[in-house]
Amino acid sequence: MREKTIDYVLRATWMAVSKMYNEEAGKAGSTMATGFALLSIDPEGGTPSTSLGPKMGMEATSLSRILKNMEEKGLIIRKKNPSDGRSVLIHLTDFGKEMRDYSKRVVLRFDEAVKESVSEEDLKTFIAVADTIMDLINNKKIYTDQISIR
Repeated sequence: MREKTIDYVLRATWMAVSKMYNEEAGKAGSTMATGFALLSIDPEGGTPSTSLGPKMGMEATSLSRILKNMEEKGLIIRKKNPSDGRSVLIHLTDFGKEMRDYSKRVVLRFDEAVKESVSEEDLKTFIAVADTIMDLINNKKIYTDQISIR
């Protein structure tokens, strides 16, 4: 393709952001996925394990692997949910809270750097375009009819 497709721009940008986050997380012996999980857990009351997957947009099997690893590293502990004995709450340990703060600083620094380099108007346009793309996907407005193979 001579022109970059929207898909290409999105994919290449996300891959670069993901690589950058993994490099930063690696400096603290972590990963982007772990940082994302840390930021998705309520630091005060914990988060039900069943709501964590949908919150992060992850499949249960991938999430369980991440949570197991986080537990082994001492970032989280699992406790029975006092309001529903059948479910489990994921709580951050003190170390988990420290790493959550680190992850938060990494994300906020990225935001600051982008905001320093992109005008407010361009950023609003970018967010509006991203929202429109999400709407098209979530409401299944793109592939409404079959595309032929030939």
